Amino acid sequence: MNISSKKSHMFQPKPLVIVLIGPTASGKTELGIEIAKYFNLNIHNVDSRQLYRFMDIGTAKPTKEQQKIIKHFLIDLEEPSSQVNAKQFQEIATKSINRELNQKKIPFLIGGSGLYMNSIIKGFFAPDVPPQKALRSQFGKLGQEKCWELLKICDPALTKKINCADQVRTIRALEVFYVTGNPISSQKFQNPPPWKILELGLYREDLKERIFKRTKNMFEFGIIDETKEIINKYGSKLPLLETIGYREAKDVIKENLKIEKAIELTTTKTIQFAKRQKTWFRNKNNPIWLNNKNLLKDAIINIKYALR
Repeated sequence: MNISSKKSHMFQPKPLVIVLIGPTASGKTELGIEIAKYFNLNIHNVDSRQLYRFMDIGTAKPTKEQQKIIKHFLIDLEEPSSQVNAKQFQEIATKSINRELNQKKIPFLIGGSGLYMNSIIKGFFAPDVPPQKALRSQFGKLGQEKCWELLKICDPALTKKINCADQVRTIRALEVFYVTGNPISSQKFQNPPPWKILELGLYREDLKERIFKRTKNMFEFGIIDETKEIINKYGSKLPLLETIGYREAKDVIKENLKIEKAIELTTTKTIQFAKRQKTWFRNKNNPIWLNNKNLLKDAIINIKYALR
């Protein structure tokens, strides 16, 4: 669909960018594809783990078949060993979105990573500190528990916003503090892009059941083999393997967990994560929550209204 206006350049309206957000396992991918088909849109994936190659099953990445139906951007950008922070992702995503806008198309962003999404649509900026290999190595040797205690001292405000098991964000916050001397939570500001943002929210009442079903399918259909392949390529100490699902799969491979227990633990952690996502989106985004009785119809109505 093209963006057009008969008004003069002086009164040119802001270009529309459509956003679909919601907790993990709420069905964003499936609904997003239906919306994209109806309006002839491409999809920009905004997920902090789906941007890495080879991490497909554990991140519920759109399948190859789904990607053939609708073009997906911002997927498989980097190797799992090359960590991309919110600032870097923001720059990559903004270029991708602007390319579509320059082609008179409407960008359609889908994702559950609130920090990454808001870095794009709200112009959130974080310190541009490159990865510090030596520091990360030291933090890795300390272990997550000790790193978390350090973060409580360095940036207590941040520890109230992220999970104590989030190793990736904990180490990132610590390295920013050690490089700049200031907590990352005090170095954030906003510069909103010149877009008209339509935020749609997706939430399911049966989310717990959906999470259990998806987790069970992940373990039955390949996350363990996928984790083995990642370990063979990048080693077992890869930070991304400490994220939900992969950590449990790694423990199964090490024979520290039975598959049934791994499914139970992953489900519990994912439910807790989904609750935090829902709280984030309600507090920081305030989207139009779609009617669960007819999600596609409600989405179409809201998008058509925004296009008026």
